[in-house]
Amino acid sequence: MVLSSQLVALLAGVGLALGLSSAPTAAGTEERAGPAMTTAPAGPPGSAGSTASGWVWPLTPTPTIMRPFDPPLRRWEPGHRGVDLLGSVGVQVRAPASGQVVFASKLAGRGVVVVRHEGGLRSTFEPVAARVELGTTVTKGQAIGLVTDGPSHCAPQTCLHWGVLRGREYLDPLAFLGRAPTVLLPLG
Repeated sequence: MVLSSQLVALLAGVGLALGLSSAPTAAGTEERAGPAMTTAPAGPPGSAGSTASGWVWPLTPTPTIMRPFDPPLRRWEPGHRGVDLLGSVGVQVRAPASGQVVFASKLAGRGVVVVRHEGGLRSTFEPVAARVELGTTVTKGQAIGLVTDGPSHCAPQTCLHWGVLRGREYLDPLAFLGRAPTVLLPLG
């Protein structure tokens, strides 16, 4: 499958913003780095609204999951590299764990905020109007921006897309909230 030049530019920009050494190419030459993480990292429970891993939901109250994590088999193939959480324009987006803001700007016409956490993890959020500056240290639960309107997987509703990466591998954000993925098995 050949990616459009606009999509390649978007993915390359995201890769650079996230500190990746490379990004998918139109020729689709990269391979997947390894299996996605399916369990939450260990950590002490945090403040109200936190989970066993210590991470918190980026939206409050606990949002409806409109589209779950659905990673592709190979990096360049279609998939959903995060979760879409039902929100509304102007709702605060919170850092799910403490960290440092490593990107807070528009990318391909959408507001994007990226927070780097311990253990080489990065949370990505869009569409968001940043309320923090590049380099800001944030604490778990601290407001980092506001949900904005814009292109969404949830149209006509408004969603916040939340992604988590370790290195170049996309992980299921819900795993960091202590939610094990649901696995459906065939009957019989």
